[in-house]
Amino acid sequence: MRPVFTSFGRALLSQLHFRMLMLSVIPFVLSIIVWGIGLWLYLQTMIDWLQNYFVENDGFRVTNELLMWLGMGALKTVVVPLIAMWILLPLMILTALIFVGVMAMPAIVKHVGSRRYKDLEARKGGTFFGSLWMSTSSFTVFLVLWLITLPLSLIPPLTFVIQPLLWGWLTYRVMAYDALADHADPAERKIILRIHRWQLLVIGAITGAMGAAPTLLWLGGALSVIFFPVLAAGAIWLYVLVFIFSGLWFQHYCMDALTQYRAEQAAAEQAKAATVSVIALPASENTDPTNNPHP
Repeated sequence: MRPVFTSFGRALLSQLHFRMLMLSVIPFVLSIIVWGIGLWLYLQTMIDWLQNYFVENDGFRVTNELLMWLGMGALKTVVVPLIAMWILLPLMILTALIFVGVMAMPAIVKHVGSRRYKDLEARKGGTFFGSLWMSTSSFTVFLVLWLITLPLSLIPPLTFVIQPLLWGWLTYRVMAYDALADHADPAERKIILRIHRWQLLVIGAITGAMGAAPTLLWLGGALSVIFFPVLAAGAIWLYVLVFIFSGLWFQHYCMDALTQYRAEQAAAEQAKAATVSVIALPASENTDPTNNPHP
């Protein structure tokens, strides 16, 4: 686990770099524009639809009984806005993930590679469409699991287990691919992801736990309509920062793993070549005319 913590320290130092801090501005601004327009146009419509649905299907009685059983009866007055926020949360995560992946990850790869891995050959094993497919397919699975485990997330102990695991899996899938896309070929990427699967999942789970802070801030908007725009903007900015830090952490770890793997492969090839030359040497000596005692 030492490489995990070593790469964490390097990622933290990289995150504090002025260039990396400024890198969060464009994804944040774009996310604010998208979500500002979307929430202005459709949030109240969505809340009204949920309100009517609960009234027509006796939803308030069921949710009140459930919240009272969980000891969270104070939330019954904001249950509709809270559900609306919870439904919109995965879409907000996807927005931040796409903007960071498209705009920030190339800069992260260049920043880390130019500072610590100048001599590492870039074999261009990943593509833009491969990254896009990895992001969309992983998010689709994430969204299904999110909806399935949504009722369990209302139970406080499970909230701090389910959310980090889901986040961890999502960030592991997306960030690890992007981190190796420029420098590793497809075969190297598959091998490294297989060898370091559990370490990468640990990194993803820790960054997933970091994602709990903006999640709580976002959902807190349901409790305060007045401060909702501020809380929503703060949550989006924190998500962008978490994704950028996750990208830096995965980048440092994966580049170290790739460097070590290539060094091991080179050493193995040299040992194999030396063995072959040693085996072939007696045969060449036997065929040398100068060593033949009978001309």
